[in-house]
Amino acid sequence: MAVGVRIENLAKTFDRTIAINDVSLDIQPGELFFLLGPSGCGKTTLLRCVAGFCDPDRGSIHIGDHDITRLPPHKRDTGMVFQSYALWPHMTVKDNIAFGLQMRKMPRQEVADRVSGALDMVKMSDRADHNPNQLSGGQQQRVALARALVVHPQCLLLDEPLSNLDAKLRVEMRSEIRRICKQAGLTAIYVTHDQKEALSIADRLAVLHEGSVQQVGTPQEVYHSPVNTFTAGFIGETNLLKAEVLRRDTSGAWFSTPLGEVASKVSALDSLNAGDQVTLSIRPEAIRVSSPPESAPNAFNATIHDTVYLGEVAQHRVSVFNAIADSGETTLKAFDLNPRIVARDTAESTRVWIAPEDVVVLGE
Repeated sequence: MAVGVRIENLAKTFDRTIAINDVSLDIQPGELFFLLGPSGCGKTTLLRCVAGFCDPDRGSIHIGDHDITRLPPHKRDTGMVFQSYALWPHMTVKDNIAFGLQMRKMPRQEVADRVSGALDMVKMSDRADHNPNQLSGGQQQRVALARALVVHPQCLLLDEPLSNLDAKLRVEMRSEIRRICKQAGLTAIYVTHDQKEALSIADRLAVLHEGSVQQVGTPQEVYHSPVNTFTAGFIGETNLLKAEVLRRDTSGAWFSTPLGEVASKVSALDSLNAGDQVTLSIRPEAIRVSSPPESAPNAFNATIHDTVYLGEVAQHRVSVFNAIADSGETTLKAFDLNPRIVARDTAESTRVWIAPEDVVVLGE
């Protein structure tokens, strides 16, 4: 039966560098939970604290009903999957997987049964007698997963497990890791700096920056409703505009921006008042490079200056000139999904528009 993980007010400092700054998280039983952030944000230190490889300065960690904060790693009932796989090169696949069980002095038949079940789960039964150097990177990662799963941990910990794989194999292994975790009914904590990895398979995620949690939510919540400029800029790409509140009613708010007047269907920031200074976040894919519907708000004349064609998407650099405010040109990123015609190097006049529900008002 899956158990939850609770982290309360955890802090860790190395010399004078704050690695974890008063972090609290509540991870639900059976949840695939991601710790996401740039290098140096504290995500790996946090995972190592849960694993027992790093002692926090203060705070507590609970797995289920048990406080494991000061327990040694081998008594925490966790399984760890490392970035480097950490397989024994002189052992076969099945011996690598069995190693942890043998250290626990389990009966030989139970070891054999568990190893067989773990091999089936990661679809590596036909490679049981191979050595790691006979396997591809993806196959080695499956063996590392099986070794962590075979001890039946209450919590699976994964430290950037796909970073050593090529791009295509990373995509394939994402869904495999989710399948394996859900099939085993495990609570899992997964560290990565790869936004697409987190968005594609996480149940929920925490975005970290400089040791602090910036936002926790489902991938959809964090992507479409970022709470601050860091989260908006780190998860995917966005256009950030300084703005002033012009007016507000029950249907939304209107802002003065370098583009001109912009409308938003705000919901979260109920304390907005006329004259307030805010930041607006507009995702590139929310900027439609086409003729807007009649009387549509947030419609502007623009010029496409250059385009990067990537097959499924064309990335445009678009400039909008606000003649009324005489504020000069404002450059935006705009993504055109499934583009039909792409002019790469010519300046082209066009119209762009943004639906009010796609204009996100950020907090401090």
